[in-house]
Formats: sequence, C-alpha cells, structure tokens
Amino acid sequence: GTLLNLSVSDHGRSDSLLLSWDEPEGGAEGYSLALSSLGSGTLLQNGSAGPNITSFWFHGLTPGMRYEIEVTATLACMETTSQTVTAQTSPSPVRNLSLNSGGSSAVLHASWAHAHGQRDGYDLALYHSDSQTLVRNASVLPNASTFLFDGLLAGSEYALKVSTLAGSSQASTSIHQWTAPSIPTQLRLSPGSSTSLVASWAGAGGAAWLHLALHNLLTQTVTTTLSARRGLTSYTFQHLHPGTQYWLGMSATAGPYTMAGPNATAWTYPLSPGNVTLSTAEEQNSLQARWSTPAGERDFYLVTLQEGEDGAPTRNISVGGDNGHVTFHGLSPGKQYSVQVTAVAGPYRASARSTAAWTQPLAPSDVSLSSQGSPYSLLASWEEATGEGYMLALSPMEHPVKNSSLLRDVTNFTYEGLRPGTLYTFEVSTVAGPYTSSPRRITNWTYPLPPEQLTLNNQGCSTSLQASWRAAPAGSTGYTGTLWETKSQEQVRNMTVGNNWMNVTFEDLVPGRQYTLDMAAMAGPYRSPVRSATDWTYPLAPAGVTLTNTRRPLGLSAFWDKAAGDVDQFHLQLYSKSHPAQRNISVGPNTHNFTFLGLSPGIQYFLKVTVLAGPYRSSSHFATEWTYPLSLANVSVQPGQRPQELHVSWVESGGGRDHLVQLSVAESLSIIRNVSVPRGVTQLDLEGLVPGSRYRVEIISQAGPHRTSSQTAIGYTVPLPPLSLSASPVSTAWALAVHWETPPGQRDGYLLSVHEEGSSAPARNLEAGKDSTNVTLAQLEPGTCYLVGIWAVAGPYRSLPKNITGCTVPAAPTNLSLTNPGSSSELYTCWNKPPGRRDHYRVILYSLSTQSRDRVQTLSPDAQNITWTHLEAGSRFAVQVTAVKGSFEASSTNVTQWTYPLTPANLSLSSPSASMLQASWAARGRGAEGYVVDVYDTDSSSHVGRMVLGGDARSHTFRNLSPGTHYSMAVRATAGPFHISTPNFTHCTREYDALLC
Repeated sequence: GTLLNLSVSDHGRSDSLLLSWDEPEGGAEGYSLALSSLGSGTLLQNGSAGPNITSFWFHGLTPGMRYEIEVTATLACMETTSQTVTAQTSPSPVRNLSLNSGGSSAVLHASWAHAHGQRDGYDLALYHSDSQTLVRNASVLPNASTFLFDGLLAGSEYALKVSTLAGSSQASTSIHQWTAPSIPTQLRLSPGSSTSLVASWAGAGGAAWLHLALHNLLTQTVTTTLSARRGLTSYTFQHLHPGTQYWLGMSATAGPYTMAGPNATAWTYPLSPGNVTLSTAEEQNSLQARWSTPAGERDFYLVTLQEGEDGAPTRNISVGGDNGHVTFHGLSPGKQYSVQVTAVAGPYRASARSTAAWTQPLAPSDVSLSSQGSPYSLLASWEEATGEGYMLALSPMEHPVKNSSLLRDVTNFTYEGLRPGTLYTFEVSTVAGPYTSSPRRITNWTYPLPPEQLTLNNQGCSTSLQASWRAAPAGSTGYTGTLWETKSQEQVRNMTVGNNWMNVTFEDLVPGRQYTLDMAAMAGPYRSPVRSATDWTYPLAPAGVTLTNTRRPLGLSAFWDKAAGDVDQFHLQLYSKSHPAQRNISVGPNTHNFTFLGLSPGIQYFLKVTVLAGPYRSSSHFATEWTYPLSLANVSVQPGQRPQELHVSWVESGGGRDHLVQLSVAESLSIIRNVSVPRGVTQLDLEGLVPGSRYRVEIISQAGPHRTSSQTAIGYTVPLPPLSLSASPVSTAWALAVHWETPPGQRDGYLLSVHEEGSSAPARNLEAGKDSTNVTLAQLEPGTCYLVGIWAVAGPYRSLPKNITGCTVPAAPTNLSLTNPGSSSELYTCWNKPPGRRDHYRVILYSLSTQSRDRVQTLSPDAQNITWTHLEAGSRFAVQVTAVKGSFEASSTNVTQWTYPLTPANLSLSSPSASMLQASWAARGRGAEGYVVDVYDTDSSSHVGRMVLGGDARSHTFRNLSPGTHYSMAVRATAGPFHISTPNFTHCTREYDALLC
C-alpha cells in the first residue's frame, strides 16, 4: 500500500497527541482514525478527516499512557490503505512534594503524591545547595511515594528534583530544605590574661551560623555578643575585668532551625596585692600583715603566715576582698616569719610576699651537764629553744670562764680537756634576731678514774673465789663492787671498802659456777667506769655412770647422775680394746644420757664421763657393755630354675654365728620350712613349692646372748602358662573371642597382647582376672588378622607365653549402586570401600528378566567399581558385592537396574476401514518390557489416543477414527524407567470405503 509517513507529538501537553501524515500520491477522498490502548487493543477514540487534511488532535488522554493509532486513507475506486503508529503521552509531575529533616542533622525525608496518569518510575536527584554538587541520585518504582536520604551534612541546605518518567519523556518538580544543625562540642572557656578569655570548641562544621553571648555574672549584664559563619573554632574576648566570673552561651543556626548549644563559665586572672609588709604588733608574740588593694575584682584574700627560712606554711586566714590588713596572735617566741597574701578569683590566684620578721625568744629549758663517764670532759645539753642560736659559758671555781656561740639546731656541747673529779658551772642563753634571752645555770662533777689490774681466782677451791686489784692513780674516796652469777646475772654479794683495800675473798659459792666481779672507784656523787674480772669455782665429778645395750638402732646408751653445782658440759670417751678408734662426745649440762650409734656389732666397749666447768674438769670411773649383732642384709628371694623352686640369697653383715632360714606362705604367715645354714653360706634353694604362689622368707642371726632377725623378703614362684588357647571371630561385631583352660598352681591374673599382623603399631595390652578363662577383644579392624599372646602373671613374673592367630569378619560394602550410562548393553556398578581389610571382592550380576547364567567377577581388595558389557537390551538385572577374608564373607544389599530397550523395527501403518488405523512392528533382540503406541491428528497436531501393551504385542488397531483424515503414529519400547521410540509415521483413514491416500 501507499505509505502515509505517520508522526506523533504532544507539543508539551500530557493529555493530548497530535497525529500528522503525508497525503498519498493522487490524493485521498478522506481519512478515518482509530486510537486504542496499546496491548489491550481496546478502542478509545475514533475520528475522521476530509481530503487535504494531514493532521488530527486527540484530546482527553491519560498522561504517560501508551497508545496505538491506526489511520486509514480512502483512495480512488474505493481502495483503502492503512498504517499504524504507537505513541505515549508525557507524564504529569508529582504533587505535594515535601522534604523534611524531622529535626535530624543527617537525614532528609522526601514524600509526594502521585500525579494523574501512568508512569514508568521516578528519578530523584539531591544537590548540595552551596557547592551545587550532586549528592545522591536514585531511581524508584512507580508506586513509591517516599524516600529517605541519610548520611547528609548537618546544618546544610539541599535541593531535591523529582522527575516522573514515562518512556523517553519526563516531568520534574523541585524543592529546597535544610538539615538540622549539629551542636558544637567540647566548649572550653579559659583565661588568656587578667583582661581576656579564650573560647574554643569542636564540631563547628555542623551549623551555618554560631551565636555566642558572654555574660558578666557579677553585674548580670551581657558583655559581648558574636555571630560567626560555619568553620570558626575559637574566639578571644578582650577588655574584661580582672578576677571576674563570666558565663558564655552558644547556639547553632541552619535555615529555619536553631539549637541551643553548650555553655561554659570561667574567671579572668586576678591581680596580685601590692606593698605587702609584716611587722611587730603591740601584743606579745603577735605580728601584723598589711597590703594595698589592686584593681579589678576577687572573691577573697588568702593570707598565709610562713615560718622559717624555708617558708613552711603555719597559718591560713581568709579575709574579704576589700580588706587590707590582718594580725596573727599566739606565735612561737624567737621564730622568723614571713607572710604571703593571695588574691583568689574562682580557681585562679595571684600572690605577693613580705620580708621576714622575728618574735622575742625564750631561754632554753631542761639544761643538763653530765660527764658521760669520762673524767676529762663534760657534756652540756638542753631542750631546743626557738631562735637563731645560743650563747654558752662554762666556769670552774679554779679556772677562767669559757664562752661559746652555737647555731640554733645544736642542743648540746662537749667540753674537753677537763680535770677528773672537779665541779663546774654552766650557763646558756637563746639568741633570735636582735634579741637575747636571760641565761639558765647548772653545776656538775667530772668522773674519777677506775681501779687497775683487777683479778678473780678459785685457787683450786670449789666454794670460794679471791679478788685483788691495784689502787686508782688519784681522785678516789673508796671502792664499791658487785659479785654476779655470770649465766643468770643474779646478784650474789655487794661490797664497799676504803681506798686502802687491795683484796677480798667471797665464801660459800656453788661448785662449777662462773662468777663475775664488777668494781669501780668513787669520787663525789659519781663512780668511775667499771672494771670486771671472772672465774669458775672448781666442778665436782659425776656419779652413777652406766652403759646399756640398744637393739634398734644398734648402739650403746650411757647414763650418769649429776653432782652438786654447775657444769658447762659433759665429755664422754668410748673405746674398745679390739678397735684402735675411739669416740669423743660433748653434751650439754642438762643431758644425763647419750646413745652411741654406728658401733661395730658384738664388741665390748668402755666409757668414761668427764665434767667441764669453764677451763676446769673432773672425771668418773669406767663402765662397760657389749653391742648387738647385726641382721643379714640384702635378703633376696628369686624364682628358681623351675616353677616349683625359689632361690634365696643374702649378704652377711658381721657379728653373727649360724643362720636360720624360715619360709612361710605369705597369706597365712605360718612357717612351712626351717633350714639352718652355717656362717659363710650366703644362698639356698627351696624346692617342691606351688607354681605362681607368694612366699615370705626371714633369716635369724645370733651373737652372744642377742638374736637379730633380717627384714622379711617376699618372693614368687613362676606361674604355669594357660592351656588350650583358641581365638574365634564374633559374628555380630568386629571382635575376637579368646578362650583358654586354667593351668595348675596359682596366679594373680592373666596378661593378653593383641598385635595386628603386618602393622608397625605397638601391641595392645589388656588384663584378665586370675579366675578368667575367656575374654572378648573388641574394637578391632574388620577383616584383619591378629596375633594374640597370653601369659599367666604372679607378682612381677610371667609364665611362658601362649600365642595364636585369629581373624575378624570383614565389613560389607556400602552405598552400592547400579546405574545405566544410557546404553542398551552396559551397566555400571560402584560402592563405598568399607573399613578394615579383605582378601578380595566377589561381584555377582543376576539376570531377572531371562534365565541366563549369573555373571561372577573377583576383584582386588581396593576395587570400588565394575562395568558390565554385552548385556541383553531391555532386561532387568540385580547386583551384589561380597567382601571375602579367608573363610569369612560380608555381603551388601542387592540393587537392580534395567538396560535400555531397542527401537521397534519395520513399523507399518494400514487402514482396514474408514474408522480404523492399524500399526504393526517387529521386536529387535529380546524385545522390551512393553510397548506404548500414540496416535496424533496430523492437521491439528492434537493427541488422539494412546495404548500401553505388553512385551509380546506386535500390532495394535485404533478404532472410531475420522474417515479420510491424516494421522501420525509412533511406537515406544519400554524397559523399567527407560524407553525409545520409532519416528512418526503418517497415514490416512479411508473415506467411505474409497481409497484416498
């Protein structure tokens, strides 16, 4: 037909379409137009146009809708030509578009109402207003009416453009909105000086504007206000009052949002006071501090009184910020003070300090003058008084005055080179600054010299001591002495004699006791340093000395009685005439017996006991006794050469004659053998005993009147091995049942060893009770042979071993499968390898469809699959896999499968009558399990009929068909789940008995 070259446009209108076309050659008598919905074909509008008209408007359309327009032109001779075009109206923009932050600083929520008409979807574009950069672009489904923009910048203005999409057209609407500002954090206000404060903060990028207001909290007035654009992080407030507290408030603004921010308070630094002085007040021990008031404000003054040169604080007084002086009362006399005045404003301080001032000192107290035991010096001391130092004066009656000056930390002074026994006068005063206290006075004597060459001697007597000495050079008026017991420090005697005495004797003392004499010369109220001498009275010899024998441990015990008086220790001397070596032992004064160990057995010994007191000694008479013989050592009981024998051996220790060997059954303790052997024999064989039994052996030695037994030794006879050992597999588990017969004699139990043949792993050991005759060895490997050994055990000894080999039943193969690889003559068998071992696999394939002979294959023990070939097509088979180990077998379950059938041959079709169609075919090979015949109407391709037939069928006739109709037919051979079909053959039925095809 003639082309009209149709074109469609909307000229910016969403509810109209303008259709234009070219007038055909030769003109047209008129035009008819039809507008329908694209896809449904529903006619919505129609119209007509006269000749020479080449355009037409369709109004009242749905925005965003797809339409199909058909134009039919009526040509000359009633001929027509038609042409179709598709078009889509422009979409409408969304209504009620809103963008809201909801008070969030990072989220904007967009929502809108759908416009009239249809759309393909929406395109959303979010722009950052300041930078004009595209922040987010998203496409949403046509039914969506909301969208959430997150991760945005706080306190920023954004512009959203929402475009409605329909085909290649779109309609857009825009809106602006701000995110809520974020509050700055970490606001700090700190003083920069006494007239400035520095404010700083973090997180300033989340607001368009920051507003700061600084308030003077003292006057409750606003000092400074400030508005700053985004990004400012600090500001310094100048020209403020010193020592004044200020409050800073902050708020953040972004578009319509304003949020109150943090606040902070701080003080400016105060100024320090001037002209600080400290001077003496009218009252005693008082000082007054004065200062001038600086500019600015302060909370109060802290006035600190500091003591000494190091300025240690001693008093703190707080006074109002308008005060200019303070007086300190009750101060220590003779001390140096200074004052520090601190102006305090909030946490800040400014200080000034005065020069030093002194209080009036006091004289020292507790003044003393002592000789310290020296005849040539005196030590002056006193209680420390407060001040700068001291003035000292010493004046003996016959010598001029000695003056000295000392620093304040000194509280004593020693005068050297003085005369022994002389009376001295001492004076001391305190000095503090310009002041000196009244003096304190005291007197004392120097010490006399001591006596010389003092001695103390017993002169061979046990109850008296004599003292002697030489007179002191000068200054003594007599002698005084004290006699002490040196050890107890108890006082025994006191004596005082004139300066013409040279010796004295002390009577009725205790024998063997040490005494000490202390003597001194006297002059005035003092005694000279003490001279000492010491000695012992003579000790008395011990009585009742005896020596007795001890058996365990081997030794001799000595006993004696203590005589009157004291002793320092006892000395014991033990010796033997048959041994050159002797024992010398010293024991304490409170010991009255002692045991000598490690002596030779069967020997006579002699004992002498000596008393020691200081350097003096006295000895007793002799005592004598014999030692016990020793028991035999290293008694050993070992099995003999036969299970009925024991071999006994020992080592002789000396001191004995004949030995008696006693044998008893360990459990009953009754003696069953007594064998006497002469000295020098060290072994013995005992025969006729019970195998595997426990025996006890004891050997007795004799020397003189004493008998000594050896330690008891325990021994076992070797047990006999078990009899008639056998090992057989347990059919229900991978285990071996081991059986044996009990041998003669006794035993503690049995020990079994199980070792896997051909394995390098160590043998597995287990135990059985003495009355056991069987044990089951579980948790073995299937189809594996094990070497089993068994011993009878008695104590640490084993019998000769008995060994036997037994094999476990193999494990059956698992997960057996029989699959058809798509062949009519092959099947594939596979299985999982079972645990344990086996000699080989026996695989049997059974034919279930024919009476053909079973096929048997023997495979290696590691095989896991086999492929069967040359099988009959369309037949069913079953397979079984058996693991074989020796005479033991384990079989899998049977699985079945079919081979594919062969395609029927020689398919032919015929129509015996007008309503009948017959198919005939021939079977190939064994045939199939069955046949399925399908017939189709060739013209309509519809399925007409299906017949399922047995495997012996070779033809089938379909009846009640339409005469004179073409039919196609196919025959499928089936075998289990598998089938194969002939190609479709076509034939027609007769038409009223007339052969048409």
